Amino acid sequence: MPVQDDARENQMVQLFNLTVPDNRGRGDIDAYLQIDGRTVPFELKSTTSGSVSTVRDFGPDHIAKWRAGLHWLFAFYDHSGTKLHHCVYASPKDMESWIAEKERYIRPDIMLADTVPALITSDAVATILGLKEVYDEVDAKWIMKNQWTAADFRQHQDMPGGYSLGRMTSILQIRARYVMMRGATLNNPHIESKFFESFDQITEEHASQLRGLVRTYFAKADAAEQATA
Repeated sequence: MPVQDDARENQMVQLFNLTVPDNRGRGDIDAYLQIDGRTVPFELKSTTSGSVSTVRDFGPDHIAKWRAGLHWLFAFYDHSGTKLHHCVYASPKDMESWIAEKERYIRPDIMLADTVPALITSDAVATILGLKEVYDEVDAKWIMKNQWTAADFRQHQDMPGGYSLGRMTSILQIRARYVMMRGATLNNPHIESKFFESFDQITEEHASQLRGLVRTYFAKADAAEQATA
């Protein structure tokens, strides 16, 4: 994370009185809000323009993560990135329309990645590697490259010291799905400024305002769940 982005995120954590795990790693939840016995996960985003960048290679994993009860905070700064104008809170329900729109965009590519690899046969293996009684790890590594660890290559062996034609076919199918799923992504989709037009702007008493908004969200969500029970 660039230094300036990191500084803005730290400022958001302090303004909203959030917590960040000491062992937080890349791809983990940004921060948490402890409220009324709940631990609420938050995604933190900041911008110096009207739109907000999200992630590189947006795909199914991000959709699953963002739909798993994730809440969002957006901070809008001046062009220098030093003066905070206002912040916006978005609940999982608020974000659903944007997530669904991006999911719809990549859905055809995901369907291809899920269905096309199964059409790969041993003929494709023969074309790439030739026909062999036993394929060795060099063959498997040529197909899988750095996608697997050494343990993965050993685990997938089904013959002494190597792989049968059938196993190499399944390995090629796994690789094909991986390659296609890499293509079934969006490169850093932005949340455009018009998306935020209907949201309340938080300009003061950030921590207390956030807690009020989160409590309202959970009150409505709990009521809706009870109504359908």
